Amino acid sequence: MTDVEENVPLKDPGDAESGPCKPEISGPTREDMSSPKDHPFRLIDTVNDVSKLSKEVGMNHDFHMEEKVLPLSSLEGRVQETMHNAFWDHLEEQLLATPPDFSCALELLKEIKEILLSLLLPRRNRLRSEIEEALDMNLLKQDAEHGALNVPRLSKYILNMMTLLCAPVRDEAVQKLENITDPVRLLRGIFQVLGLMKMDMVNYTIQSLQPQLQEHSVQYERAKFQELLNKQPSLLDHTTKWLTRAAADLSMPPPSCPDTRDSSSVVCPSPSEAANSPEPLNPKMVLSQGFLNLLLWDPEDEEFPETLLMDRAQLQELEAQLRQLTILASVLLVASSFSGSVLFGSPQFVAKLKRITKALMEELKSRPEEEALLTVSEQVSQEIHQSLQNMGLAALSSDNTASLIGELQNITKKENCVHSVIDQRIHLFLKCCLVLGVQRSLLDLPVGLTLIEAELAELGQKFVSLTHHSQQVFGPYYMEILKTLIPPAQALETEVGSL
Repeated sequence: MTDVEENVPLKDPGDAESGPCKPEISGPTREDMSSPKDHPFRLIDTVNDVSKLSKEVGMNHDFHMEEKVLPLSSLEGRVQETMHNAFWDHLEEQLLATPPDFSCALELLKEIKEILLSLLLPRRNRLRSEIEEALDMNLLKQDAEHGALNVPRLSKYILNMMTLLCAPVRDEAVQKLENITDPVRLLRGIFQVLGLMKMDMVNYTIQSLQPQLQEHSVQYERAKFQELLNKQPSLLDHTTKWLTRAAADLSMPPPSCPDTRDSSSVVCPSPSEAANSPEPLNPKMVLSQGFLNLLLWDPEDEEFPETLLMDRAQLQELEAQLRQLTILASVLLVASSFSGSVLFGSPQFVAKLKRITKALMEELKSRPEEEALLTVSEQVSQEIHQSLQNMGLAALSSDNTASLIGELQNITKKENCVHSVIDQRIHLFLKCCLVLGVQRSLLDLPVGLTLIEAELAELGQKFVSLTHHSQQVFGPYYMEILKTLIPPAQALETEVGSL
C-alpha cells in the first residue's frame, strides 16, 4: 500500500438514497489533495483535480485505491450497518413470502449483471454475450411474474463467473461463498466480493494507464505554467533565487566537522566528492543541492520556488519524516553504544526497540519535548536493561543508566553531536539517491543508518520521485536559469539535456 491512502467507500445495498430495492456499490472517490497556503501567483489554483491525480499516480508506482470500511464503533458505521441489515432482512421476507416477491431480487441481479460486465476486458466478447444471455432481465422478469425465478441457480452461475473474472487474491473469498446455502447471505457475500473485484479492476486500470497519466501530468503542468509565465514574466524570480542559493552553497567550502569526511566517504563518495570538490559546478550538482535545501526550508520564508509550489505540502511531509528518522537513528545509535553488539545483533530486539521508539516519538507532537524525551529515554533504558537480563548478560550499572538517559534526553538538540552526525549522513544519503539512485545508495550505508535501511529506502524513493517529476516538467526552465549561473553556456547545454 502506499504512504498515500485512497479511501473508497463500498456501499451495501439499501442506502437511503438508493431506495428500498436498489443496491449500490460505489466507484472510486478521492479526497482533494492538501495544498500549500495561497500564493500570490495562485499557481495551485490553475491545476485541476484530474491533473493532481494523474501527477500522483505517475509519481507513485505503488499508488492504488483502497476500500474504506467504517468502524462499527462510530455513529456513521452503526447507522450504515443498521440500514444494510434492514435491507437484507427485507429481501429475506420477500423471498419467504407466499407467493414470493422477487422485486428486490431482480434489482440485485440487474446490479450484479452490470458489475460483471464492467469487469470484462474489451475483447472478451464471448463472455459478454454469455452474461447478457444468462442474466437477460426481460426473461428474468417473466420468470419472476410466474413465481419461477430460480435465485439459487442464478447465484451459482454468478459464482462461476466470478471465479473466472477475479484476481488470484480473491480466489479464497469466492470459494468461501460456495459453501453458503442461505440465498440471502449468499447474495450479500456476492456483493461484498464484487466490490473488492471492482477495486481490483480500478487498480489494474490505474497501473496500465500510469505512463499515459504521467505524460499527461507533465505536459499539462508545463503548459499551464507557461500560460502564467506569459502573463507574469517575473514568475520564475523565486526559482532563480533558489538555484542561485544552491550554486552559492556548493561554491562555499564544506563545514568543518569531524564526521564530514567519514560520513561523506562512506555514504556516497561520488556525489559528496563532487559537491565538495573545487571542480566547476554542473547542473546536476546544483539541482541536487537545491532540492536538498527544500528539506531545510524556513516555513516563514515565502520565496518558495514557483515551480515547486504544488509539491510544497509533500516536501513538508518529507521534511517531517526526515526529522523523525534522524531522531530514531540517533536513539538507536546511542542505545547500541551502551548495550553492546550482542544485544543489537538480535533482529527481534532491534525491531522491538524501533517500535517502542516510533510509538513514543508520536508523543513529541502533542507533549512538551523535554517531557516526551524523558519518557522515550526511560522506556528505552528499561527495555535494554530487561533484554540484557533475559540474555544472561550484565545489566547496565546505575551510572551507565543515568548517562544513557541523559544522552537520549538531549538527542533532538541540533548541537548534539550524535544528532548532527546522523542528520549529515541522511542528507548525504539523499544526495546520493539523486545522483546514483536509491538502490545503489543503499549498498554501503554507514554506521548509524543501517538500522533504518527500510525507512531510508522509503524516504529516498519518495524524494527521488518528486524531484524527477519536477525535472521532467520544468527542466527547460531550470536549464535557462542554470545557463546564467554556470558558464560556459555551450558546455552546459549537453549537461542540462539530461534534465
